[in-house]
Amino acid sequence: MPKITSRENAKLKLARKAREGREKDSIFVEGLRLAEEVLRSGITVKEIFLTEDFGDNERAARLVEALESRNHSINEVAGKLFASIADTKTSQGVILICEKPATDRRRFEARFVAADHRLPVVIFLNEINNPSNLGAILRTAEAVDAAGVVISKNSADVFSPKSVRASMGAAFRLNIWTNADFETVLNWAGEKKFVSTAADVNAEKSYSEIDWRRSRLLIFGSEAHGLTPEEFGEIEETLIIPMENGVESLNLAVSCGIVLFEAKRQMEKRRESSR
Repeated sequence: MPKITSRENAKLKLARKAREGREKDSIFVEGLRLAEEVLRSGITVKEIFLTEDFGDNERAARLVEALESRNHSINEVAGKLFASIADTKTSQGVILICEKPATDRRRFEARFVAADHRLPVVIFLNEINNPSNLGAILRTAEAVDAAGVVISKNSADVFSPKSVRASMGAAFRLNIWTNADFETVLNWAGEKKFVSTAADVNAEKSYSEIDWRRSRLLIFGSEAHGLTPEEFGEIEETLIIPMENGVESLNLAVSCGIVLFEAKRQMEKRRESSR
């Protein structure tokens, strides 16, 4: 495999730009597990960078073999140079630059078939700022087999290195619509007969009292200020997660996970009763 020995190498410059989000059509993917998820997901690999000693263990060797079998060009990078492109302090020695999947409304609608999923819920994240929370929610959405995820304007980048790590590959596979407008999404949900539903500390119904057998748009506002009163005014149903011991709120990703797994529980119970 070709060996890169110069910090000014054009491919290393490309990797740094992708890491910093300055390559709009590229995703920076670092780590053995995520590289395996790339292969499982079938997204296009543009460049591969490995350290000189990567492949010394069986799992890493299998990854290299799988990459080579797909005719991907692999670049070997000296240790100190590799550190100049890595996003983590203790890198595992593998970085992939991949083609970013389209996340526009047209592609989302083309792929959208709620009946194909076990949970007819689309999650709408409105101005979510924390990439780790965003990634964790994507991972949970995949775990419950939700119908899709919509992410508003002024939100964290779904394909930033932190978000990709937190999603553990879910970002590569989910049906995602980014840079969406609040009003547009609610209108879309209305057309699809999805009930707009949001978490609200002032709600009267517990999340477990909501009928999750109905198709729903599940909305969460930003970590900092949530949804505005005007936005709440447009939402059809609200829910609360009851808490004890004076706890006022939960982490956004935790809240989303609690609600989604209750929805999943109800759907599974419905399927069992209809057998």
